[in-house]
Amino acid sequence: MAHADRHQMIQLHNIHKSYQRGSLLVPVLRNVSVNIKKGEFVAIMGPSGSGKSTLLNILGCLDTADSGSYTLDSKIIQGASEDDLAAIRNHWLGFVFQSFNLIPRIDARYNVELPMVYAGVLPSVRQKRALAALKIVGLADRATHIPAHLSGGQQQRVAIARAIVNDPEIIIADEPTGALDSQASHEIMHLFQQLQASGKTIVMVTHEDEVAAFAQRIIRVRDGEIADNKNEHIQK
Repeated sequence: MAHADRHQMIQLHNIHKSYQRGSLLVPVLRNVSVNIKKGEFVAIMGPSGSGKSTLLNILGCLDTADSGSYTLDSKIIQGASEDDLAAIRNHWLGFVFQSFNLIPRIDARYNVELPMVYAGVLPSVRQKRALAALKIVGLADRATHIPAHLSGGQQQRVAIARAIVNDPEIIIADEPTGALDSQASHEIMHLFQQLQASGKTIVMVTHEDEVAAFAQRIIRVRDGEIADNKNEHIQK
């Protein structure tokens, strides 16, 4: 099996993706090549319909490319079975979404426990790890609160705790501040920076320049391609 550069966590090469719409085959990604280093914080930006969400879904093993290669920390993803992709998502990737995706009727701790339920972790271990994850995001004192009793920023913190509870290598974030006010957005982005400092690789889609500025690097997507075929490093 071919091995990736040991410093590269993600390597996409010549990725193509199209969708069938009626009788038309509509290209969404064309000849996309991206490298992301281990421990890097990258923002993906682009106008609506540019292909950035499709790109994020491929990176998160939620969708597969039609052609091209995807290597994740030396593992060849392209052509993997659905079971293999599910295992990769559960153990290697943590997901954070704009709408939080919390279950309303259960408390913060049990929302955080859910990925471990699917992974078959013992209840006593689940509780301990969930409380530890809530402590990392600053919500140890809100463990027994249901989502309706938490602010939007607190709900997103619970969602981040859920994303990190299985100790994934990579956090995939899709518009993580899209439903938050400015103060809560800044708090969430500072939390992402702290997670990056602890060694996590973070890949985030956003349409907000102010949010993207928290990342180390911006990858701009336009018309299904990497704009200008270069990556933009943020000057801090």
